[in-house]
Amino acid sequence: MNNKKIVFEAPWKVSYHSEEIQLCPGKGEMLVETLYSLISTGTELACLSGGESWFQMPAVPGYCCVSKVLEAGEDAPYKEGDLIFHYGMHSRYQLTSPDSYNLVVKVPEGLDLRSIPMVRMATIAFTSIRVSEIELGDVVLVSGLGLVGNMAAQLAHLSGAVVIGVDPAPSRRELAEKVGIDCAVSPEEAEAAVQKLTEGRGCNTVIEATGIPACAKTCLSYVGYHGEMILLGTPRGDYETNLAEVLRCTHLDELGCVTLKGAHEWRIPTMRERYVKHSIERNTMVCFDQIRRGKLHLKELVSHVLTPEEAADVYLKLNEDRNAYLGIIIDWSKA
Repeated sequence: MNNKKIVFEAPWKVSYHSEEIQLCPGKGEMLVETLYSLISTGTELACLSGGESWFQMPAVPGYCCVSKVLEAGEDAPYKEGDLIFHYGMHSRYQLTSPDSYNLVVKVPEGLDLRSIPMVRMATIAFTSIRVSEIELGDVVLVSGLGLVGNMAAQLAHLSGAVVIGVDPAPSRRELAEKVGIDCAVSPEEAEAAVQKLTEGRGCNTVIEATGIPACAKTCLSYVGYHGEMILLGTPRGDYETNLAEVLRCTHLDELGCVTLKGAHEWRIPTMRERYVKHSIERNTMVCFDQIRRGKLHLKELVSHVLTPEEAADVYLKLNEDRNAYLGIIIDWSKA
């Protein structure tokens, strides 16, 4: 078969390859044809920059896909013709199987397949909700309304919180309010919004979704007494500050005794386990159900649908202006 794939050749060098290959599924594996894949602007750009030691170039990037099973090996969990959601690559054909770092689940009928790859971003956002103490009536601030931040805000809202979204881009603030976020403001307006909506008490929970260390420090001032700040975005980049100020906010009662929590997706199991309530698999199925019920909005977050050939150029444009993009889907039917 003629396979086509996107390759990160070297830092900031992206190519589109076509090659003849033979792929045969082994035990537990499935040969799949990718229908749609999602570009992750955070992780994939970090890989393309050369800043992720685990990603050794040249290599095929990728985050999540919706694919059709073409051939199932012995003991494979799904059969030929099934549509699956999995953590796959930007490649038209590939082998996949479930393991501790690769979720593979069947896509329920009736869902919009083009937007389903974004469910992975929803489950990444879901981790911030699972580790939090968010309850009905709380006020939650989400810093950064990109794909993950928007979904964290939606999920906090579905949990019963009043949500303040903060982002410098007007288009992202407008979209956040369109999908049901209570209040979306610029960084300059954030303090006033917190004061107004909490009557000066500060937020119960702040979710930092940008990964910008300076934003995390600013967000501490929005947390109320005995509140929590959750690091959802992976911190990247150098930043100098007086760490004592940060630590004193968590240590001293008179400064709020704020709890800091990490919400990296891999802190919970990938597949369901008997003695653990939460897993990425369960969060995925909850997201599917909320989409079906019209409560979790993904289709509205698709900003671009690309052919694989167009993707190489878009990676470089993303590095110049991420605010111009949100949900970027690659349509492999056009490969």
